[in-house]
Amino acid sequence: MSETFRLTRQVEFNHCDPAGMVFYPRYFEMISATIERFLADIVDYGWSSMGVSENGMGTPMGQINVRFANPSYLGEWLDLDLTLARLGTASATFDIHCSSKGEARFDCEATIIHAKTGGGKSAPWPDDARACMAAYLTATTPTQKEPET
Repeated sequence: MSETFRLTRQVEFNHCDPAGMVFYPRYFEMISATIERFLADIVDYGWSSMGVSENGMGTPMGQINVRFANPSYLGEWLDLDLTLARLGTASATFDIHCSSKGEARFDCEATIIHAKTGGGKSAPWPDDARACMAAYLTATTPTQKEPET
């Protein structure tokens, strides 16, 4: 059984349109924040430490797919549950399910690329980060190797 990382946050005024519903681009910020917190809090390989390392590393978004189910409203609490669908040599695909009190709000599949910040060339995940991330792989998905680009 794989681990699940959960980030819980309240819908704030700055997330909402004039009708008090989350404006959908704000969900993309929440997705990014969920991945950022996972990398920093669980993997101990946060963006601030990636950027200050020699050669500087980052995790630009390679692909993102979102299926919206129900609106979220000002003041509600959202649970963003993250697992890993795939862990490549220099990429990771996350499944993120967002809900409030058990009601689905969106499902997301987001792929990030571990890359050098200067030239954007992908680079393998550090061994320690990779080992930690592997605990969040869904049970049916093996770790995959991919060619370096």
